[in-house]
Amino acid sequence: METEAQDSQPHKFSIKLWPPSESTRLMLVERMTRNLSTESIFSRWYGLLSKEEASEHAKQIEDACFAAVNEHFNKEPDGDGSSAVHLYANKTSKLILEVLKRGPRPKENGEVTLGSKSLTPGKTYFDISGGRRAFIDAEEARELLSPLTEQGNLYTKICFSNRSFGIDAAHVAEPILTSLKEQLKEVDLSDIVAGRPEDEALEVMRIFSSALEGCVLRYLNLSDNALGEKGVRAFGALLKSQNSLEELYLMNDGISEEAAKALSELVPSTENIKILHFHNNMSGDEGAAAISQMLKQSPALEDFRCSSTRVGSEGGIALSEALEACTHLKKLDLRDNLFGVDAGIALSKTLGKLVGLTEVYLSYLNLEDEGAIAIANALKQSVHSLDVLEIAGNEISAKAAPALSECVGSKQFLSKLNLSENELKDEGAVLIGKALEGHSKLKELDLNTNMIRRAGARCLAQAVSNKPHFVLLNINGNAISEEGIDEVKEILKAGKNSMGVLGPLDENDSEGEGREEAEEAEGEEGISGDGGELELKLQHLKVDQE
Repeated sequence: METEAQDSQPHKFSIKLWPPSESTRLMLVERMTRNLSTESIFSRWYGLLSKEEASEHAKQIEDACFAAVNEHFNKEPDGDGSSAVHLYANKTSKLILEVLKRGPRPKENGEVTLGSKSLTPGKTYFDISGGRRAFIDAEEARELLSPLTEQGNLYTKICFSNRSFGIDAAHVAEPILTSLKEQLKEVDLSDIVAGRPEDEALEVMRIFSSALEGCVLRYLNLSDNALGEKGVRAFGALLKSQNSLEELYLMNDGISEEAAKALSELVPSTENIKILHFHNNMSGDEGAAAISQMLKQSPALEDFRCSSTRVGSEGGIALSEALEACTHLKKLDLRDNLFGVDAGIALSKTLGKLVGLTEVYLSYLNLEDEGAIAIANALKQSVHSLDVLEIAGNEISAKAAPALSECVGSKQFLSKLNLSENELKDEGAVLIGKALEGHSKLKELDLNTNMIRRAGARCLAQAVSNKPHFVLLNINGNAISEEGIDEVKEILKAGKNSMGVLGPLDENDSEGEGREEAEEAEGEEGISGDGGELELKLQHLKVDQE
């Protein structure tokens, strides 16, 4: 009896996170290569690496970090390897940053690539953001900023981020910045007042704003300063003088309704804006209306991010309609707002006109089936070079699967598709899987937490098993039986990809499939059996088979 009792206990199992599989390591190298060779804030200051040079650095970084962390893990095992993974991530991030700040190797003719331009080597960028965040006083500011006072310096880009300036330190910086006013083109003042009392922080902003007033900037980053309306107006002198901005970043800035209105009022022109980011603010519908006015005057916009900004249906409709003016848009990120169905339908009408889109991020917008179907139909008809589509967490059921599958089936350039945290079930998963069969460029497919069982999982595995560049299939959080998981692994193993492309399955409910089938069978018996009064009540009921 004791043996039987022991056998009846659930079997415990653990997921080993370290070491990573070979395919996971290759995927990380590919991602690092892409990060190192894609235009970014860093490339505009330090230069843009070629794909060949970026790939070389990425392989060296990954090899070095893997060897160091693996040695550490062998000496001090930490169970599942989670600490090793954390250390691995920290080390790679640090080395990537070092490579970015070193910039590309000089070419034989003595030039380096900077964005899409070439410049003769020289100190054109100045950056004090390295290291840990710290308060600086007047003396430290004088020492840190001394290179900017050198006669004939060529600095056109400055980054003061990650240093918290007090009023005394700001007064030291003021005449230095004023002296550079005619040559500065890119200014990063993100996170410059962390931990300061409001009155002091606002005065620091006013000092910087006054010193830089009149600069003809193409790039301005004021993120992470908890601006609110007061902060926006503290930077008023600087903002009012900007007629040529191409990039403006105001992320995590407390951009409320009033702050958004102040911003729209103060910035005189967004005609040249190509990148506009408002991530993680509290703009709401009224703030979205103010931002919409800026969008209507931004015909050159290529990259718009307004994610996590508490925008509801009314604001979502306003943003959607305003985006019609942005005919050059390539990247759209509206994730984590409260759009709902009506705003989703309004957005679909605009998406049909934005034919140049390559990346679309629409997760967690409460789109539901109706909104998702409208958007899928619009993208199918108009956006032909779509590379990334994320539409997770939108309460999308199998009802929307035919429209979604037709949409993704027409996107041959698609490299990443995220439909996670919906309710597509096997029916939807099978349609999506079949739609992706001919997509040779696909690299990542995420359908985690979609009530998928054995049949759906098998179809998804078959869809990706022979794709030459595929790196990740995420079907975690579903109800796939152990037999189904084994089948998925066999399918992937038989294809061009190894099993390493299969993501973790620690949240998969392997017994859920059996329970659900039993419940369905039980339900069928209850209706077809001798139900007496229940059968009499149901005999005239029409059941929608959908």
